[in-house]
Amino acid sequence: MKIRAAFLLLAFAFFAGAASYVQSQTSEDEVIKVSTSLVNIPVIVSDRNGRNIAGLNVGNFDVFQDGEKQKIEYFASEETPINVAILLDTSKSTQEVLGKIKKAAREFIKQLRPDDKAMIVTFDNNVEFLSDLTVDKKKLKNAIDDAKIGEFAGTVLHDAVFDVVDQKFAAVKGRKAMILLTDGKDFGSGIDRRELIHRMEESDTMIYSVFYKTEEPRLRPQRRQAPIFDPFPRNGRFPNRNRFPQPNPRQQRPNNPNIERARQRADRNNEEAVGFLTSLADVTAGRVFEKEIKDLDETFAMIADELRKQYLIGYYPEQDANAGILHQIRVRTNVQNAVVRSKTTYRAQSPGQ
Repeated sequence: MKIRAAFLLLAFAFFAGAASYVQSQTSEDEVIKVSTSLVNIPVIVSDRNGRNIAGLNVGNFDVFQDGEKQKIEYFASEETPINVAILLDTSKSTQEVLGKIKKAAREFIKQLRPDDKAMIVTFDNNVEFLSDLTVDKKKLKNAIDDAKIGEFAGTVLHDAVFDVVDQKFAAVKGRKAMILLTDGKDFGSGIDRRELIHRMEESDTMIYSVFYKTEEPRLRPQRRQAPIFDPFPRNGRFPNRNRFPQPNPRQQRPNNPNIERARQRADRNNEEAVGFLTSLADVTAGRVFEKEIKDLDETFAMIADELRKQYLIGYYPEQDANAGILHQIRVRTNVQNAVVRSKTTYRAQSPGQ
């Protein structure tokens, strides 16, 4: 009996240890699956004249994270449909350029192919999704027509970009981009600039911005002076009114220090706005354009072509506990005289995100 009891006790200890080992291994596997995710990098390759270079394969690329070469686990080069969110700034500061913004949105819609999807989003003091992702150009154009200046002051640009990435694009696979038609100024967002940049470092969505300069101070024109009537005409003729030139409000402006300070402040705000839009472009491999670009059709055609012909490269970074840490990324090609544009940083999502 003593021998039997000892055997049973030994067997119980063995199976209990085995179960504990299996549970431990399962837990470790689960940790690996949760914390290791594919890093997707959109890559644009062009020649020195800006023309896209197509037909490359995985052997033409090397990817480095923090100086360490990574194994490319995913590569896509074929043309596929694109998913685009077109964001229209409808804040009060863009009231005078809203017509141009809506026209630009319609111009981009023309570049979409039958399988491409787009959505229309407006932002002022609130973010409004006027259409979901759709291939229906008529719905998109109707949504653009419905865009109007917000009733209340506010420009939640940061929130709009964040909401699109987090709510609309999170589950979308493939090529994704945002077209921002804005003056680049934010007022009232719950997400600050740093948070938004961090989120875009985690994203594979490219951002293209068309900047519209706004809030230029305006001067009230001087009231024209009444002509002076000369009761004693010279040489029997009344004097020509040109003897009494009237002030031209465009040439003679009052030397008002408040107006000059307002103009300087507006210039600084515009410079900061362009700097912010440039940061979004840099971190997502996008671009920034000024509204003065000569041919909007050609520019949008170039953007659409870039999105369709971009290369998608993915790798699994080594598992570590540095979630939320910014990593440096470099994509290199062995094609001579080629220019590579891609994300240069990547921030791993924190657990639970």
